Order: sequence, then structure tokens, then C-alpha cells
Amino acid sequence: MFTSAIAIILVLGGLIFFHELGHFVVARLFGMGVKAFSLGFGPRLLGFNSGNTEYKLSAIPLGGYVSLAGETGEEAEEFPEDQLFSNRPAWQRMCVVAAGPLFNFLLAFLVYWFLALAQGQGVLLPVAGGIIADSPAAAAGFKAGDRILAIDGQPVESWSDMVMTIRDAEGRELAMRVDREGTSLTMHVTPQIKTFKNLYGESETVPVVGVLQGNVIEYRPVDGSRFLFALEETWLRSKMVVRGFVSIIERLVPAKSIGGPIMLAQLIHQGAQSGVFDVLALAAFISINLAIINLLPIPVLDGGHILFNLLEIIFRRPLNEKWKSMAMRIGVLVLLMLMALAIFNDFSRLLS
Repeated sequence: MFTSAIAIILVLGGLIFFHELGHFVVARLFGMGVKAFSLGFGPRLLGFNSGNTEYKLSAIPLGGYVSLAGETGEEAEEFPEDQLFSNRPAWQRMCVVAAGPLFNFLLAFLVYWFLALAQGQGVLLPVAGGIIADSPAAAAGFKAGDRILAIDGQPVESWSDMVMTIRDAEGRELAMRVDREGTSLTMHVTPQIKTFKNLYGESETVPVVGVLQGNVIEYRPVDGSRFLFALEETWLRSKMVVRGFVSIIERLVPAKSIGGPIMLAQLIHQGAQSGVFDVLALAAFISINLAIINLLPIPVLDGGHILFNLLEIIFRRPLNEKWKSMAMRIGVLVLLMLMALAIFNDFSRLLS
């Protein structure tokens, strides 16, 4: 439990801290005043001042924050007028706000790059984790632990290879060669055509044999550039997250699938049992989620502030403070409702 607790603090705290670091770095690049940059929240434990900026380590190690001069329109006497966030052009303010989510994408990319260098690419092997009763695979004599070696003489290197080969066969009989505890066997299977819902709630009609996915992963050297591999992995995971959000909005995926802090802690705990590489891979994926959530055009979130600044650039004048304040209140309400739903789902899962 102690290891898991440390992992949860490091992952959640590190992701939020890196997000705030993005705001800080870009604000400093533009020469904006920074009142405070904190690692952690709550009472200050130790720190130092450099210029007008206080750098500190705080008591609660779950993230951090950056406080910009003039961020909420207030006067900051210790900073010149031209260093106040509120006095800067809208495009500069938008860049500072967008830097937080962009740093989360950057962090995910760096983690995937490190994993590609340290352990290679994880490949899910075509090993049966179980066999569905009354399925073609059960009738053919498949057993849990069987590793599929080839289909119709075509070698199968991964689970995805096996799935695509079965789908391409379009329901015709297949000769599947398997390894069972060192013995090579050939099974003849005719897939069934079935309709089911995928991860995103979309209906798919595909041929299946009834072999359940095993969780056997083999790490292989990455073919080609590790840099490009990490870039592609970040892009693919980002598309996966966006597609998931769209599926929830379209009600293809039930709202009860939304998770909150308890679900995150459980996932990190499970990753910690498997080792540091699994925790890092999970941290990268959560970082992408954090980036995309923050880019949603909801006032209070970074995406809402980006939208405000973009409208200011388009209309070439500051937005009406009354309407802006109203939008912020609505944004707070929406965010609180989403948080309440996520926490409710977390407790529902625990109780069930």
C-alpha cells in the first residue's frame, strides 16, 4: 500500500505540476510577472525568493500552482504595468493558458519516448486467456493458454494480427495452428458472424471464433525512429481519448463510465503492482486525458479562457465583463456537476 500511495502522489502531483510548469515557462518567456510558483498546495514548508517571484515547496504534494501578476485583473504594486497578465495582448494570454495542456501532451510524448528506448514496444501476444462456451473455438477444442502460431499457414505475431486475419477471412473455415505447452496442434474453426458494441459503444458486425484475449505482452525493439514512435503513440492515444469523449456526448457510452479521483487512484495502484514502466505508461495516458479535458471550451477550464481570448482577438475588443462573469458561473456549475457525477460513479463501482 505504501508503494501505491507514493505512486499516486507522484503521478497525480507530477501531472498537475507539469501542467502548471507550462503556464509558468511561457509566462516567463513573454516577460510576464509571476508572484508565486509552488510545488504542492497549502502551507509553505520551504522556499526562496528570486526577484518578485516566490518559489516554494508546500505541504500537500498533489500538484502545484503558478500565480501570475494581474491574472485576475487586480493591481500588483511590486510589478510594472507592462508585466501584468491582464495588460498583455490577448494572443499572449492565450499562449500562456494553452501552454498547460500542451505541456501535458509534451510530458506524454517524453514518457512514450523513454519507454521506447528503455523497454521497446509492447506487443500483445495471440494467447488465449479463456474460451467462450458453445463457441467455434470451444467446439474445436481450444483451451486457455493456447498460443496461436499461424492461420492458414500465415504466421501470427500478435493479437491484432490474429484478429485482422480472422476478419479478412469473412467467415470461411480456418486452419489455426497453436502451441499448447510445447505441443503443436492444428484446429479447424469456422467463425461466427456476430454483432456487438465496441469500446466506443458503436455496433460492429464481425466474424469471431470465441477466443478471449490473454494479457501476455512481449516487448520488442521499436522498428525505426523512437522519436517518431513516441509521436505516433501520443497522437493515437489522443485520438482514442477524444473519440471516447465524443461517444459519451453522443450517449453511445453510458455516463456511468466516467471516472473520478478514486478510479484514477485504483488504476495507479494496479499499475504500481506491475512495475515502474506500467505506472509511467498509465501516467502518460492520464496526462493526455488531463490535457484534453482542460482544452474543453468550458469557462473556468483552460479551454474556456482560450475561447475568451480568441473571441477578443476576433472582435478586437475585450469581452463584456458581465457576460464573461455569467459564463464563468455557468462553467463552475457544469464542472461541479461533472465532478459530482464522477465521484458518484466511483462510489457506485466501489459498492458494487
